[in-house]
Amino acid sequence: MSKPPSGTKILEDGLRYKSKVSGSPFKTAAYPGAATMSCFLCGKHRPRAELKNRNLMGKSQAVCAPKCDPK
Repeated sequence: MSKPPSGTKILEDGLRYKSKVSGSPFKTAAYPGAATMSCFLCGKHRPRAELKNRNLMGKSQAVCAPKCDPK
């Protein structure tokens, strides 16, 4: 029998976890084209189809298309 999942607890030094919930807040995509990425400018996760590549600081970065929402 396994233990029930416990909440995340940080030690007094603030650097280590006693226990941590496993997994990711982002769901696994059913197919590769449905994967999400974060916008380089606003940081929101969106499906790759809603992002476009722009040349920022000499590198190609994924940003919201046509522009980032102010929300």
